Amino acid sequence: MTTASKIKSIDFYRKIPRDLTEASLSGAGLSLIAAFAMIFLFGMELNNYLTVSSTTNVVVDRSKDGEYLRIQFNMSFPALSCEFASVDVSDALGTNRYNLTKTVRKYPIDPNLKIVGPEFHPGPIPNPTSHGDDDHEGEGAHVLTSSTFDEYARRYSVLVVNFYAPWCIWSARLKPSWDKAAGIIAEKYHPDTGRILLGKVDCTDNNDLCRKHHIQGFPSIRIFHKGHDLKDEHGHHEHDSYYGERDTDSLVKAMEALVPKETTLALEDKTNGTVKRPAPRAGGCRIEGFIRAKKVVPGNIIISAHSGSHSFDASAMNMTHYVSQFTFGRELNFWMRRELYRIYPHLASVYDTVEANLTGRIYVSQHENITHDHYLQVVKTEVVSLRKRKEFSLLEQYDYTSHSNTIQNTNVPVAKFHYELSPMQVLVKENPKSFSHFITNVCAIIGGVFTVAGIVDSMLHGAMRMVKKIELGKQF
Repeated sequence: MTTASKIKSIDFYRKIPRDLTEASLSGAGLSLIAAFAMIFLFGMELNNYLTVSSTTNVVVDRSKDGEYLRIQFNMSFPALSCEFASVDVSDALGTNRYNLTKTVRKYPIDPNLKIVGPEFHPGPIPNPTSHGDDDHEGEGAHVLTSSTFDEYARRYSVLVVNFYAPWCIWSARLKPSWDKAAGIIAEKYHPDTGRILLGKVDCTDNNDLCRKHHIQGFPSIRIFHKGHDLKDEHGHHEHDSYYGERDTDSLVKAMEALVPKETTLALEDKTNGTVKRPAPRAGGCRIEGFIRAKKVVPGNIIISAHSGSHSFDASAMNMTHYVSQFTFGRELNFWMRRELYRIYPHLASVYDTVEANLTGRIYVSQHENITHDHYLQVVKTEVVSLRKRKEFSLLEQYDYTSHSNTIQNTNVPVAKFHYELSPMQVLVKENPKSFSHFITNVCAIIGGVFTVAGIVDSMLHGAMRMVKKIELGKQF
């Protein structure tokens, strides 16, 4: 035998001469059915190979004590001024942080939640100690009312007003210093000259006037400049707030710097820190930013009106708020979020819904002095991806449910967010798919369908031959 003949002898697929084969309609039809079956089953197998397969387990959260969790928020308070809005954080271990400003931004907003001014930057606060001027006698500051306020604002180049409340301890401490300073300024710059006047407004008797100028803490010292007190669409005067020391000498020095020839100069205290800043243009505030809290420790985020040198009328405070965003964990970019939802599509529906969490909801105080308590139960989901990109290797997503409640009491109302992480977490792992297993299944599909179709064709052909023989037997 030649080499070619020897090679041909191991042929598994011996060829039958075409002249010895016979085509039939039944065989053609069965071949088409078999071809469609092969294509359909191949498509099903390919889809199964390309579909992500994952396993989900509930395991103990192994977060370490030193690990921190990022909490992001964006909330609007239409009745809380940025001047006093404070973001405080505490946890179960006794850690307390007050009035966070490094990672928190505040913007004044109108009743429609629209930003109406630049970012609010807090400055120094006056020393809340006693000012030692209790021996003052005389008329003191001029008393202003709702009916006379605009008249005096037009008459004087500079009008400095102390908005106070008789029941406020800080107002009581300021009163003698303010009256004495008003007397000194009146002697040096006679009221008839129209250059400067120090006045005072009792907010318990002139509530509408104080509300118009967004007075929420007492005492509040405001500076009105003639010709610069333009009104906005809500009837609010443009003016400045005084945040300097409240003793007589400091007040007199600051007021003298306000006399028209020097109105362009900024007031500065002994440490060269600015003590005159623009007063809030609106009574609302948008608070946005983030904090970093320990993962394994329950904690609280408290938003309230707070000051170490002002008092607040709790019965007049309104903590209605709209939550634009309140999320846990680092913010994922588009591709990371897409990868997360590719492996675990269930998270997409959970993350985008608002029924279970705070995002997109508004909480209204039906009455004054209402505290809002939000209890948040947070669960972490870790998704392990098989993609080669490093940032896809381990993706974290936090989901939470919220339960809200309102409480009415005599304290200054707050908006409190109590968060607690579950000790368990959801672990999702993407299962690898074997390409060799896919090829094996494809071969099995093609060979199996071909073999079965061949068997069916043989049986069908044999049955038809038998029928023909029977018919031939009847003829003969």
